[in-house]
Amino acid sequence: MNTTIVIPNYNGMKYLPACMEALAGQDYPASLLVVDNGSTDGSVTWLKDNYPDAEVICMGENTGFCRAVNTGIRQAKTPYVILLNNDTQVKEGFTKALVSAMEKSENIFSVSAKMLDMKNEALVDNAGDLYCALGWAFARGKGRKASEYNARTPVFSACGGASIYRKSVLDKIGLFDELHFAYLEDVDIGWRARIYGYVNCYEPDARVLHAGSAVSGSKYNRFKTSLASANSVYLIGKNMPFLQVLLNLPFLICGFLAKTLFFTAKGMGGLYIKGVVKGAARCFSAEGRRNKVPFHWKNMGNYCRIQLEMWWNTVKRFV
Repeated sequence: MNTTIVIPNYNGMKYLPACMEALAGQDYPASLLVVDNGSTDGSVTWLKDNYPDAEVICMGENTGFCRAVNTGIRQAKTPYVILLNNDTQVKEGFTKALVSAMEKSENIFSVSAKMLDMKNEALVDNAGDLYCALGWAFARGKGRKASEYNARTPVFSACGGASIYRKSVLDKIGLFDELHFAYLEDVDIGWRARIYGYVNCYEPDARVLHAGSAVSGSKYNRFKTSLASANSVYLIGKNMPFLQVLLNLPFLICGFLAKTLFFTAKGMGGLYIKGVVKGAARCFSAEGRRNKVPFHWKNMGNYCRIQLEMWWNTVKRFV
């Protein structure tokens, strides 16, 4: 086997049976590892009773997405690691398609699957993540017809809900940043890989249904807003050199002001602003400074390509 599938789980009994059943139907061999974040709904017992061949690691408490998947990645002994949310159902050929995409080039760090809306699989849930100069990360193709996203293409980063990663690159650039806890950690690691010259891709033949917000409960809620707002600032401070921050500052100010107005309309403006302040403080903390991607002139071409893509993605965000 050359692939390990890592599933982070937290009280996922509502979705786990269908998720596991779909994986059992795959015709490509892969090790299966579930990292449980202190579930209290019987998930662990159910897994051990029904899927004894799956390795289960119990964290004892909710350590967040990042620490859970990092634990699974460290445990994996294969060259590739697939991260898969527990609220997914993979389609036939999913694993093989992701592995085949990775084997096209050793310069590929990650490949994002074609995530479809579980309520209406004719619509895209995520076809890879994009990031723009406004400081916004967004799902490519969200809510659009799945038939429009059948082409393989580079993306800014792979969505951690259903994607494959090259373990040798993770060993070089580091694992998921646990200061994120959850949200935007996949954009961060994809961005980091891009700085080092690797690429992230989208593979339409790796199809998977996705329920979405299985842990947080809804698309916009206080838990997610607090974490995502802090992480959005930390993401910039960590991956952008100072001069790049200055270059993008007019866009970033507009982007964060727009988000403030958006969350104010939803009654969470104060929470969003507190998150932004928290994220800024994290950038200057001792651990935040240690995690900052060091600038090297040899990566200047990569920074320029990333910047041009961010500007282009700003245009794409509104078309």
